Amino acid sequence: MSTKVLTAPAARLWSRSFIFIMVANALLFMVFEMMLPTLPLFVSKLGGGASQVGLVTGIFMFSAILIRPFTAKLAAKFDKKYLLLTGLAICALMTGAYYLSTSIGMILVFRVLHGLGFGLATTYFATLATASIPKERRGEGLGYFGVGETVAVSVGPLIGTAILMRYDFGNLFFGGAFILLLAVLMTAFISRKPQADAESEAVHGEAKVKLIERKVLFPSLLILLVGIAAGSIMSFIALYAAEKGFGAVAWFFFIVAAASFAVRLVSGKMFDRFGPGSVLVPSAFFMIAGIGLLTLAGNEAMFLLSAVLYGLGFGAVFPAIQTWCVNLVGEHEHENAMASFFNFFDLGIGGGAMILGLIASAFSYELVYDVAIAVMVVYLLLYAGYAIRNRKKRV
Repeated sequence: MSTKVLTAPAARLWSRSFIFIMVANALLFMVFEMMLPTLPLFVSKLGGGASQVGLVTGIFMFSAILIRPFTAKLAAKFDKKYLLLTGLAICALMTGAYYLSTSIGMILVFRVLHGLGFGLATTYFATLATASIPKERRGEGLGYFGVGETVAVSVGPLIGTAILMRYDFGNLFFGGAFILLLAVLMTAFISRKPQADAESEAVHGEAKVKLIERKVLFPSLLILLVGIAAGSIMSFIALYAAEKGFGAVAWFFFIVAAASFAVRLVSGKMFDRFGPGSVLVPSAFFMIAGIGLLTLAGNEAMFLLSAVLYGLGFGAVFPAIQTWCVNLVGEHEHENAMASFFNFFDLGIGGGAMILGLIASAFSYELVYDVAIAVMVVYLLLYAGYAIRNRKKRV
């Protein structure tokens, strides 16, 4: 008589709420990316120079970083879903309000408010996505969740530029606001699970304002280094390509997005099964190889191949470190963990771009990418030291 071994079915990942969270988050980042190449042109139209353009960009990131340490405290008093809706609504209103700007001062005020909304929305999107993903599939789920962000990096600037070339700033800003209102509508249909028990609520109610969540300090440091390396691509690849005579910059970003999407089909599952190191180490080597090939590229084929390698690395490492941060804390600390994660990443991109910009001005873009490679080597050395120390503790 034969017996059948029954195995428990895999926990369900693709719920309606998770799909709405993923798409709405992608729309948020798409509008953000639409503004990156176009808002400086609007600042210039208002009479601003290079310093004002830098201020408009920097004050947005500073505002987003400033609000994130308060997200856990706010979540202890208000429902996360309503806080997310508030953040998205602010982003929508401020995107449309840019058209009303008649001076640099006005646009700076709108940028501060927009940054506050963006800081709230990005943090609560990440924590609500985490809550809707089965714990045993968290790496896989957060990998899929971040696909929209990756696609937005390549598609957003193209859409923003195309709208501006065909229409005007009014259509750009109001179109962005309309897209964000769609994100608000999707978010309204997200269903929230109640707190597991009264004890969890009590712990959550004691949430404090934290500039840095110490439990995720090490992975946050790693994402800071990744941010510096990624900033070298985001900020200077168009200028580097123009200097080299490559005209396929749009294809470069498209390939980065496609490679990032492809690798997340497997990297999240690897994280869930084998742990952080199985993704964090190979992804760093792919990023180093991609950036290294970029410095050696003598033709557009090599230029685009570097995009494949870089996309495979960055596409895997970002959600892996994000998942690692979430796994290191309790559920009531997810906001603090995500606040630290995003703030360190934003600091890496913003601060790194400023430093690398000085290097590019004084030396060359090749040196910028050499520095980016060195940063990723430091990343590998830090993680190797961490892994060795933890292995000794287990012995």
